[in-house]
Amino acid sequence: MAEKQTHNIKTILTFIIPSLIGLLLFMTPISYNDAITIPIAIVSKGLQSLLGDSIAAIVTAIIVITTTASVLTKLFKPAMIINHEFFNALLNVTPAWLIIRILGAIFVVMTFFGVGPEAITSGDTGALILNDLLPSLFSVFIFAGMLLPLLMNFGLLEFIGTLLTKIMRPVFNLPGRSAVDCMASWLGDGSVAILMTSKQYENRLYTQREAAIIGTTFSAVSITFSLVVISQVRLEHMFVPFYLTVCLAGILAAVIVPKLPPLCWKKDVYIDKTPRHPDDEVIPQGYSVFSWGLEQALVKAGQTKGIKQTFTDGIKNVIDMVFGVIPVVMGIGTIALIIAEYTPVFEYLGMPFIPLLELLQVPEAAEASRTIVVGFADMFIPSILASSIESDMTRFIVATLSVTQLIYMSEVGALLMGSKIPVNIFELFVIFILRTLVTLPIIAGAAHLIF
Repeated sequence: MAEKQTHNIKTILTFIIPSLIGLLLFMTPISYNDAITIPIAIVSKGLQSLLGDSIAAIVTAIIVITTTASVLTKLFKPAMIINHEFFNALLNVTPAWLIIRILGAIFVVMTFFGVGPEAITSGDTGALILNDLLPSLFSVFIFAGMLLPLLMNFGLLEFIGTLLTKIMRPVFNLPGRSAVDCMASWLGDGSVAILMTSKQYENRLYTQREAAIIGTTFSAVSITFSLVVISQVRLEHMFVPFYLTVCLAGILAAVIVPKLPPLCWKKDVYIDKTPRHPDDEVIPQGYSVFSWGLEQALVKAGQTKGIKQTFTDGIKNVIDMVFGVIPVVMGIGTIALIIAEYTPVFEYLGMPFIPLLELLQVPEAAEASRTIVVGFADMFIPSILASSIESDMTRFIVATLSVTQLIYMSEVGALLMGSKIPVNIFELFVIFILRTLVTLPIIAGAAHLIF
C-alpha cells in the first residue's frame, strides 16, 4: 500500500492558483464580439491589432535574423552557441531544416518588399502566409508560450490526466493527460496543442507513438476557426449540425487512424529511446482515482522552482516558437500554396475521389473532388474553392471535411515538422489521406440526414 504524504498549504495553493489561471486563460469558453472564444485568443488578437501593420515587418525581421544566425552557426560553430543547450538546439539545425529556413527568409523578404515572381508574393501564396497567418501565429505564440507553464508546471496535467486515463487509455490507447491537449486546441488553437504535445514529448511524458498520434489526431480545429470556415461557404445558420458532424467524424477518426500505418508502426519509446513504463498509470492501493490524481498534482506542484523559473520557461517557449517555428511555416506554407495555386497537382490528386463522391451521392462530385486534396496545402483553400459550388449539401460536406482532415502544411503540418514530434512530410500526407477516407463517408451520411 502506497504511503500517503501530507502536503502543506503552500503546495496546495501552488497547485490550485496557477492551474485555475491556466484553465481560465486556455480553456474557458467566453462570448466575445458575438463569437465563442477563449481569453488567450482575445489577448492575442488584442496584441495583433495593437501592432497593426508593423507585425509583418517584425515577423520578416525575425525570420531573417533566425536564418542568418543559423547559417553563421553552421559555418563558424561559435562556442557560446554550440555549448549552450537551448541555443544549440534552436540554431544548429540539420541541413534540411537550414534549407527550409533559408527559403522562408527569401520568400518573406520578396513578399514584404513586393519584389520577384508573383507566384511567390501574391495574395494567394506568400502574402497570405505573411499577412494573414503569421501575424496571428506570432501573437498566439507570445501569450501561449509565456503562459503555457501555468498548464504544464503546477500539476494540472497530472490531475486531469489521472482522472481521464480510464477513458483515454481504453478508447484511444493514450495517456489521460492527452485529453488536455485536445481541449486546448478544441477551445483555443491547434498550434497551442502541438506546442503542448511537443514539450511533453521532449520531457519524456509521451512516447514517440503517443506524441505522433496526439499531434496528428488531437490537434483539433478551434471553434473560432470552424465558424470562419462555415461562414466562407455561406452556411453559418447551420453551425450546430456542422460542428456536431465535425466532432463525430473527428472522434471516429481518432479511434481508427492510429490503428493503421504509419501511426501504428511508431515505437512506444520515449525521446531518449527508453521504453514506456507499463505501470505509469496504475493507481496504488489505498487511493481512489481522484485522490491519486491530486497526490500526483501536489507532488508536481511541490517540485516547482518558483516564479523566476516559470518565467524563464515561458521566455524559452516564446523564443523556441517564434524563432524556431515561424521561419518553417513561411518556407513550407508558401511552397504548399504555390503548388496548390499554380500547378494542377492537387486537381489530379483529387480525381480518384470522384467515384467515391459519386458513390456517396454527393452533388457536383467533380467540383468537390478538386477541393479534397488541396486541404493538405491549407485548410482554408477548400472552403474558398467550394464557395462557387451551387449545392448547399456539397458545400457543407467540403467545409466539414476540410476541418476534420486536420493536417495542412501552411500551419499544423509545418508546426509538426518544426517540432521534435517524430513525423515526416510523407507520413503526414498518408495520415491526411487516411483521415479523408475515414471521415468522408461519415460526413456524407450526416449531410444526407440533414439536407
